[in-house]
Amino acid sequence: MKLKPLGDRVIIKMMEAEEKTKSGLILTGSAKEKPEVAEIIEVGPGGLVDGKEVKMTVKKGQKVITSKYSGTEVKVDGEEYTIVRQGDILAIVE
Repeated sequence: MKLKPLGDRVIIKMMEAEEKTKSGLILTGSAKEKPEVAEIIEVGPGGLVDGKEVKMTVKKGQKVITSKYSGTEVKVDGEEYTIVRQGDILAIVE
């Protein structure tokens, strides 16, 4: 199954949380922080959304930071994705 976002929606996949600290300590499952960076999997077409013209400025494959509690989580073929609006993306990671 393939997901295709509509309007100004973007499908992202959260990156794996770090398993080690910068000093080399190995973290247990409960000590890992929720990942902050996600990879864009698919981008909607933009266009007229809620009466306003929306131009998509993000691209597939980019790494981004989103609002912490934004989006809708979905599971497809055993993989977890989050669908967010382009406006919920805070920054592009370069």
